[in-house]
Amino acid sequence: AGMTGTAIDNFVCVIFNVSFMNCTWHVGSNATEDTQYFLYWRLSKKEDFTECQNYIKDNCGRHTGCQFQNVTIENRFAYFLVNGSRSGQNIQSISDYIIVEKLTPPLNVTVNCTAASHRCRIWWQPPRTSHVRKRSCFKYEVVIENK
Repeated sequence: AGMTGTAIDNFVCVIFNVSFMNCTWHVGSNATEDTQYFLYWRLSKKEDFTECQNYIKDNCGRHTGCQFQNVTIENRFAYFLVNGSRSGQNIQSISDYIIVEKLTPPLNVTVNCTAASHRCRIWWQPPRTSHVRKRSCFKYEVVIENK
């Protein structure tokens, strides 16, 4: 339901520094200056939706994003709802979105080199993350430069 072309487009949420989430979107192709969007989210179907408290706005004052703090996504699911209105009429809903997490570097990187064997041993702990708990989920690449 809702007016054609009013649904948001390119809805993407990026989690960074473990607990901050920045969600952004483009306004609908037929969205006028009086179209306004409201973002709600929850972690499970059993919880109530929570509305964004810190909207990002475009030049027309329309909400085009939201910044969340203290985000924890313990499982792989998050539920989003974007609603709003245009001239008193409902906007179209969305069904597609992307969540990306930008990981911090690995923690406690330690290097131990021995001149006699010409070998180095390198170890570290996985990066902090908002939802991944298994060490086997991470793959690492080590680049060694001879200086």
